Amino acid sequence: MIKTNVMRLLDQAKISYKTLEYEVDENDLSGEHVAKQIGYPVEQVFKTLVARGEKKGILVYCIPVNTELNLKKAAAAVGDKRIEMIHVKDLLGLTGYIRGGCSPIGMKKKYPAFIDETAILFDEITVSAGIRGCQIIINPEQLIEYINANLFDLTD
Repeated sequence: MIKTNVMRLLDQAKISYKTLEYEVDENDLSGEHVAKQIGYPVEQVFKTLVARGEKKGILVYCIPVNTELNLKKAAAAVGDKRIEMIHVKDLLGLTGYIRGGCSPIGMKKKYPAFIDETAILFDEITVSAGIRGCQIIINPEQLIEYINANLFDLTD
């Protein structure tokens, strides 16, 4: 079994999680495809998006894979007028992760994090384990506390 930095950090923090490995399709890195591969409802599979605020700098958002980030709501969550998504080419340098393997846990720096408020409707959600092909299943409240995230309505 793969042991990622995300898993090592959760182990150190004594936070329980499970893992689900799946076949990576380089032509379809969508969250919906991941959800289908792991057999989880799309509402419980969360993708991690990284944006830049006008005043607040780099920001991390976790939303269900079947939704789109509402940039106005995302900016309001942090008290900024405007945010924009970072370019994929900048993702690795800022976070240490690549597209399709970006996790809210264990980024290079501690950025302000926001999780869509629907996360707490579930006993468990999944987020990337830090690599393509592996998701962690975690209690959303433990994730929120661990990454010091704020809950917010972030989607359309």
